[in-house]
Amino acid sequence: METREPVICIEGVKKRYRLGVIGGGTLQGDLESWWAKIRGKEDPNLRIGAKKYDKNETFMALDGIDLTIYHGERVGIIGQNGAGKSTLLKLLSRVTAPTEGRICIDGRIASMLEVGTGFHRELTGRENIYLNGAILGMTKAEVDAKMDQIIAFSECEQFIDTPVKRYSSGMYVKLAFSVAAHLNNEIMIMDEVLAVGDLAFQKKCLDKMSDVSREQGRTILYVSHNMNTIRQLCDRCVVMSHGKIIFDGAVDEGVAIYSGMDGKDEFPVFYDCSQKPRRRSAGTGIRIQSIRFPDREKAIIERYHPVPIEITYRADQDWDDLQICMRIRNMQTIGELGSTLTETFSVKKGRLETARLLVDFSQMLDDQYLISFEILRRLTLGNYVPMENPDTFMPIRIVNERQNDIRWIKRAWGNIQLNDLKIEGISAGDGQ
Repeated sequence: METREPVICIEGVKKRYRLGVIGGGTLQGDLESWWAKIRGKEDPNLRIGAKKYDKNETFMALDGIDLTIYHGERVGIIGQNGAGKSTLLKLLSRVTAPTEGRICIDGRIASMLEVGTGFHRELTGRENIYLNGAILGMTKAEVDAKMDQIIAFSECEQFIDTPVKRYSSGMYVKLAFSVAAHLNNEIMIMDEVLAVGDLAFQKKCLDKMSDVSREQGRTILYVSHNMNTIRQLCDRCVVMSHGKIIFDGAVDEGVAIYSGMDGKDEFPVFYDCSQKPRRRSAGTGIRIQSIRFPDREKAIIERYHPVPIEITYRADQDWDDLQICMRIRNMQTIGELGSTLTETFSVKKGRLETARLLVDFSQMLDDQYLISFEILRRLTLGNYVPMENPDTFMPIRIVNERQNDIRWIKRAWGNIQLNDLKIEGISAGDGQ
C-alpha cells in the first residue's frame, strides 16, 4: 500500500488579534498616542469614526486548527469572509506567527497572498525575478535557465525591464504567478489573487497549477470564492467557518456545505416580486407579482417528479404572444446552466392572473441551484422583446431518491444529465 508523505502539519493552531490596536505609523505618532492615553485624553491618531476598544478585547481569527497536507495534493480552502482562510495562509507563509500551536513545513513555499507580494516596487520585473529566486535559495545560473519561460508565461515581455511600481494589478499578478510556478518550490499558496487577472490568464494559471502538481509533485493550497475553479483544480476541499475547520474531504461535498452556509439552505417557497428592482425591461408595464411553489414547505424537489410553480402577474394593457422563460444556474457560477420556455399565451389589461407551470428537473443532477423567471414577447423570425424580469434568484435543491443511479462526477461530467443514449444496433466486422 502506498504511503503518503505529509508536507504541512498544523497542530492546535490559534491566532488571536487585539482589536483596535494599530500603530501611528511613526515613532512620533506612537508617542503622541501613548502620552494621550497616560493623560486620559482622546488618541490624536484615532481614525475618524473608528470604534474605541478596551485593551483586553480580542478576536480569535483561528481557533484550534488541526490539518495535515500531503505531498502533491491540490487543496481548496473555502469559507465565508472572515472564516480565517487568509490568516491560515499567512501563518503558513510565515508572514505572522501563531498565538498557540505548532506548524511544521517540509519544503520551500512560494506564496501569492495579495497583489505584489514579494516584489520590490522600485526594481524591474527582471530584477524581481532574481530577487524571488534568491529568496528561494536558487543561484543566478538556476534563475537564468528559467528566465525565458517565466517572461513568456507572464505575457509581460514588453515591460520586463520596467520598474514594477508602474505595473497594473493584472500585470503584477501575471508576473508573480509566473515566478511562483517556474522557480524551484515544493509548495504553492494562492489566495484569491488570480481573480485580478483576465479570464484567459486565469485558465492558463489553473492549467499550469494542475500540470506542476501532476508532473512535479508540487503541493498546492488555493483559496477562492469561485467554486468552478475549486472544482477544476482541487482534489481535496477544506471548509472553514469562524476560525475552525468544519469539513475536510471531497470537493463536491465541501462545495455543497459552503453553498448552504449563507441561509440558502432554507429554500423558501414564496417570493414577493412586486417591489423588486427589474434587471431588464422594455418598460411595458407588465409586472410579475409573486412566484410560489404550491403545497410545499420548502423548495426541495425530487428530481424525477415534475413540480408545479405558480407565477402571478398583472399587465397595464392587453398583450399577445407572451412566453415565460425560466433560467437555472448553479449557485457558484454566474452564467446559466440552461433555460426553458412556455408556449405563447395572452394577458388582459388590469387583470391579476396566475400561470401554473409544470417544470421537469429530471435532467438536473442532485445539487443546489438558483432559478429566475422573466416574461418575453415573441416576435417574427424567432426574435423576442424582454417584457419583465424581476431581480429575484430563488434557491432550490434537487434531490435524487433513486438509489441505483450511477454515481455522477459533477466536476468532470457537468450538472446536466441528458436522456439515456439508445443503442440502435451492434454489428461485427469481417476481421477477427
